[in-house]
Amino acid sequence: MIIKDLLQQLPSQPGIYQFINKSNDIIYIGKAKNLKKRVQSYFNKTHSDIKTQVLVKRIDTFKYIVTASEKEALILENQLIKTFQPRYNILLKDDKTYPYIKVTTSEPFPKIVITRYKKNDSNRYFGPYPSIGSTRKLRRFLYELFPIRDCKKQITLTEKQPKCLLLDIQKCIGPCIYKDIKPDYDELVADLIL
Repeated sequence: MIIKDLLQQLPSQPGIYQFINKSNDIIYIGKAKNLKKRVQSYFNKTHSDIKTQVLVKRIDTFKYIVTASEKEALILENQLIKTFQPRYNILLKDDKTYPYIKVTTSEPFPKIVITRYKKNDSNRYFGPYPSIGSTRKLRRFLYELFPIRDCKKQITLTEKQPKCLLLDIQKCIGPCIYKDIKPDYDELVADLIL
């Protein structure tokens, strides 16, 4: 299908677009509040910067994905740029990314941490989230709902550790001291993940 026909089919919704060259490589990924206006702007006017002129000349076709909001488009754009590393995307190629909530299920007594890197390990990741501030608020809220540990100590299944203030103020069920609570702790973590 030629570009002129594809442009007519574009919706006026938020989303991301992918420009593809003749070799079927994604050469640019962008986000838009209004896909129709944004994508058409590449083809309906003369561009002053050389990078955009060269980009437009190399576009053979394009694809798009409609999202529920502009924020969702921003997050999807970031993920796709990191995955495909398009030639004409200069920003967002680095390792810095949006934050995730990680539940450290690889530990005997898991905790909730914030990370910018989603690894292929045995922990559970949720996100990405649009801002570090909202992620920190979510983490605090989760700790209020689920009294699991929030300490940096290595907590084992057998060795007792010194208790912390959170146990005294009943914000944690105390895996540092009470090793027999493992089934209850695992149930709290399962509820948290749900």
